[in-house]
Amino acid sequence: MCPLQLQLARVGGLQLSKEPHFDDHQMITVCCCCGTFLTKKLQAFPGDMDHSADASGLLEGSDIGSQKERVVTEEEWLQKWEMGNIGFHKEQRHPLLQKYLDVLLNGRSGLRIFFPLCGKAVEMKWLADMGHTVVGVEVSEQAVKEFFSDHSLPYCEEPVPEISGAKMFQSTSGNISLYCCSIYDLSSSIVGKFDGVWDRGALVAVNPCDRQRYASLMISLVEKNSSYLLVTVSYDPNKHKGPPFYVPESEIKSLFGNCCEIRCLEKVDDFSERHRQWGLDYFLELLLVDAVCLALCNSSSSASSPGSVAAVVQTLFSGTLALHQAGQREEGSCCKLVLSIPVNSCQVKSWQRVGKARQQLSRGNYHPARNAGGK
Repeated sequence: MCPLQLQLARVGGLQLSKEPHFDDHQMITVCCCCGTFLTKKLQAFPGDMDHSADASGLLEGSDIGSQKERVVTEEEWLQKWEMGNIGFHKEQRHPLLQKYLDVLLNGRSGLRIFFPLCGKAVEMKWLADMGHTVVGVEVSEQAVKEFFSDHSLPYCEEPVPEISGAKMFQSTSGNISLYCCSIYDLSSSIVGKFDGVWDRGALVAVNPCDRQRYASLMISLVEKNSSYLLVTVSYDPNKHKGPPFYVPESEIKSLFGNCCEIRCLEKVDDFSERHRQWGLDYFLELLLVDAVCLALCNSSSSASSPGSVAAVVQTLFSGTLALHQAGQREEGSCCKLVLSIPVNSCQVKSWQRVGKARQQLSRGNYHPARNAGGK
């Protein structure tokens, strides 16, 4: 046993095993020297998508048919802005974004951050002032112009050649670009791809019949290692027709789960007199993080988000391969990783591939090019 294993087993209370036992949340530490797994059961997160009920404890299986057919037209949204009926707009930065900003940025600087259905969100200038490039899309030209005037930002206006009737408003500094058009007219060829997304008031404003279309678009607009912070709401959908719409966590997982690893970071009580007037008894905001790992959707991708299966493989061998190729592999040169389980069949298969590659590595005949793609 290598020194790192000895230390982890002694201090961390880890148990040694030759193979991980996938039955609950565990911390799995893999030694690249001898291939031993060290496991320690972890307490499940209260907001874990697989292990907790919906915020209300009851809604996940309730009838939401009253909202299913609801359609809010573009004209209705424009009228809300014209009449000043914009209770959804917040004058102050969202506390959950401030609290979990590090999750969005992940230690990176100079990111491209997307604000879908942005309105005149104050967080856009906040992030731009940090040195990030902000791109938003909003159907209301009034909302876009109010954003720049509220912050005394000079801007220029120009048409978007690829979209009939669309306009792009850009700050003269160039770090804030807001497209005035339907979000469904956008594509990565027009706006590029993004390192992060702040989705507050967007998914919950999309008509239920358009959610799959929206999710597919959002996935197409993000880079492989992006972070997607999504704010949803929870209330009794039989008492309010929306918007904002109630989107069950199970549906979010269905919409994004194939390409994202989804976890609930926090649930907060946001009940106010406004919600009481809607006839509601409670109103919660849920902050979800969708770690986009397109490597799971595209087996040719080599990069992935932290915690994904592809990242497990990458992390497992990243440090050790470098030492091995340089002829400097020594006992104690270990690599550890953390993942949350239970796992699906894809992950089990990946673990089998990891085990095979690990055996090859221990025999000194692991070749990255030959083993690319887990073959």
